[in-house]
Amino acid sequence: MAEQVLSRPGRRSPGGAGGKPGWGPGLGRSGGPGEGSGKGSGRVPDGGPNGRFLRVLRRQLGAHGFLIGAVLCFAMFSWYPMIREIIMSFQQTHRDKITRRPETTWAGFQNYTRIIHDPTFAQAWKNTIEFSLLALLIGFAVPFLTAIVLNELRHARGYLRILVYLPVMLPPASALLLFQYFYDPNYGLFDHLLRMLHLPTSQFVQSSGSALVSVTVASTWMNMGGTTLIYLAALQNIPGELYEAAELDGAGILGRVRHVTIPQTRLILSMMLMLQIVGTMQLFIEPFILTNGGAGPGNSTVSVVNLIYQYAFNLSGSSNYNSASALGVLLMLVLGVFSAGYLWLSRDRD
Repeated sequence: MAEQVLSRPGRRSPGGAGGKPGWGPGLGRSGGPGEGSGKGSGRVPDGGPNGRFLRVLRRQLGAHGFLIGAVLCFAMFSWYPMIREIIMSFQQTHRDKITRRPETTWAGFQNYTRIIHDPTFAQAWKNTIEFSLLALLIGFAVPFLTAIVLNELRHARGYLRILVYLPVMLPPASALLLFQYFYDPNYGLFDHLLRMLHLPTSQFVQSSGSALVSVTVASTWMNMGGTTLIYLAALQNIPGELYEAAELDGAGILGRVRHVTIPQTRLILSMMLMLQIVGTMQLFIEPFILTNGGAGPGNSTVSVVNLIYQYAFNLSGSSNYNSASALGVLLMLVLGVFSAGYLWLSRDRD
């Protein structure tokens, strides 16, 4: 029995077969556990300060590696083009008469003066603002109402979600070519339906009065799927008890939407409102395809981005890249001021 007894720390225990006094197993000379050989202590050596340093260094290198990759992507594809555009807007590029090589000189605000005095400049800004307002009336309300209807349904909800999101999965060019066929005055689907209903036909994008509205309808159909799913996710996070309390108070469906749905989704609505205004101010591909170049009848669908495209690629002379850069800087400043002002006005004042 004496051989099975372990001594307490700091006390001698009986020895082996010879009965010589020794130290208990797992105890060092100081009597503390884990010292000496380290056997039986249950601790894994951490490698000392060098091992801890290598582990920390490995974690830091991994995190900073991902960060550096993202920064390089932003610097190459966002920040450098932005800075380059600002520099080009103050320069003038022309070809040397002898060597025919492009030369760049400092032009100051000449490019800004040139585009401001362009007769198309005011028309482009007018069309862009009108399109943004029409997109708010149609493209902002329709996805929210669609999300409310989908949220109220109990059957075929998944199928209807796919159906609503399907236009987003189509390439924009394909979707717009489809609408170009719909809008055709000779064999288009929309005019064919109007003839079947014995209603007057429309020129749609061929008329200066209806071209911008037709572009807005096509743009809304293309982009509403993703916005609808975002609204639907926000609606499903609203507690059901709020709707039950509203029903007990006698609120109908409009009352529940007004007093429960809209207040509970105010944050996502405000964010999507700002994103939609910024997106619609960069209108380009819809009128470019539907009106075969973007200008439309009587410049009724020319936008600011389309005017930038015309400066850079349609007009003759290498110096028009500088005019396009100047107009791009103006658009960037307008959107930046709008975004900053909107965020300042919608900030939480509590």
